Amino acid sequence: MEEAYKEGKVRAIGVSNFYPDRFIDLHHFAEIKPAVNQVETHVFQQQKIAKEYLKKNGTQIESWGPFAEGKNDYFNNSVLKKIGESHGKSAAQVALRFLIQSDVVVIPKSTHKERMEENFNVFDFELTADEMARVEALDGGESLFFSHYDPKTVEWFMTFA
Repeated sequence: MEEAYKEGKVRAIGVSNFYPDRFIDLHHFAEIKPAVNQVETHVFQQQKIAKEYLKKNGTQIESWGPFAEGKNDYFNNSVLKKIGESHGKSAAQVALRFLIQSDVVVIPKSTHKERMEENFNVFDFELTADEMARVEALDGGESLFFSHYDPKTVEWFMTFA
């Protein structure tokens, strides 16, 4: 990727799933620093430590799975729904707005036109400091999918190579 960057074939290098320990290692040894790091980030896994290290090193955090694939009854979460009611928005819109206000790049996935439109309609309101704190309190600090530190998970990922 660094060769492609130097040859002008790409304008930036992005990585995925480089959690703080691996990111620091990569950042230290890479000549061209990653512009973005895409990691599991949503209201239940806010990546507070990762965000701190990425920001410190000039790399933008991007969410994969901003809706956590609906896990934890995401779209019916009482905190998100209550905040949404006060703004005339859905739980999903509140979650996206929270991430955006937290400086997380989001690219929500949907195959439904109505939901795609809903996902775009998050720039006409702002969450208050109190609302942000209420959503921050939802953070469990753990993946809802799998641990990237688990050797068995890493071995499973290697089967895709």
